[in-house]
Amino acid sequence: MDPAVFDWMEQEAGDPEAVFDRIAEIARREKNDHLLFGSRMMRLRLRLGLPLIDTEELPRLSKEQRSVYEQAFGEAAREAGELLLAEGDIAGAWRYFDAVGEPARVAAAIDRVNEDDPNLDRVIQIAYQEGVHRLKGFELCLKHHGICTAITWFGANPDSETREQCLEMLVASLYGAVAAAIRETIAAAEGAAPAGDSLGAMIAGRAWLFEGIRSYVDATHLTSILRFAPELRDQKSLRMAVELADYGQRLNPMYHFRGDPPFEDTYRDHAIYLRALAGENPDAAAAHFRAKIRGPGDSMPARVFIELLLRLGRKREAVEAALEYLPPAESAENFALAVEVCRAAGDFESLRRIARERGDLLAYAAAIIEEEKTHA
Repeated sequence: MDPAVFDWMEQEAGDPEAVFDRIAEIARREKNDHLLFGSRMMRLRLRLGLPLIDTEELPRLSKEQRSVYEQAFGEAAREAGELLLAEGDIAGAWRYFDAVGEPARVAAAIDRVNEDDPNLDRVIQIAYQEGVHRLKGFELCLKHHGICTAITWFGANPDSETREQCLEMLVASLYGAVAAAIRETIAAAEGAAPAGDSLGAMIAGRAWLFEGIRSYVDATHLTSILRFAPELRDQKSLRMAVELADYGQRLNPMYHFRGDPPFEDTYRDHAIYLRALAGENPDAAAAHFRAKIRGPGDSMPARVFIELLLRLGRKREAVEAALEYLPPAESAENFALAVEVCRAAGDFESLRRIARERGDLLAYAAAIIEEEKTHA
């Protein structure tokens, strides 16, 4: 820092506004966000008659002072944040925009992030784990940290708005990795790469690809993604997931890890379920998963079966299955599920009945009001 600045400040001590203007000018020129923000806040303290140096993080303010303070704090934080964004320091800028609850400017910067940024890991964390731009964050996580980390992060994603799109990325990434490895193996063995990019077409009629203990990606990644795959709705992604499940079925038994009910045979059971969602053999899939329910109270297989029926548009059957296999009278959890299934099916008659049996006034009120709305 130029010593002359301090001498100038000594001479201008009687004009504090000029002092703070000079400090802000220096801060912007040197791209010093801390100095810029600090000068703005010290100027504010002066105007509010507060001590210029205060050890309390938030000063004691009157109602009127608080309104002025919060507005000025926001303006100072945005100014400092914009200074950092102009320098490409997304992680630094987020401190300020997070403080004022304004993620949009940082989200826009993340869309254009320089992937050579030494703070890229922090940017990815801000984007995905802190929810500023989950889709871009997940894309960057897949690219820079790999599918294993992406699977772990996806499993903890509570955001329904972006969860399915992130899952589509996961499926596409794994599908691409398997297809590329299979293509390379075929080209080496047959002297030419196969036509097309379809994994299903490449493995069809080539049993030799799976001789011995050959595997083309980590089988635990495959099984993890298949466990999430029933959440998919995009038809292209569903087709890829089906082909991945078919690929898994061809692997050596050492890679066939037992899954949780009703997907004990991980590859086969998921292939049947996913094919039904893709429009193939829905009756056979419904029969397959109904047969896995051991009776009333077999919760997880029953829930999977009910969800399948709803996804297939067989809403009346879904209501009947919920009432048969998970009797609403037996637990609050079963009752909540029955309410949700009845609502999804538009079966307000059944909803009124189970609400009356349980003595639930709110559920009954919802049923009669929703039914009235459908007839309006």
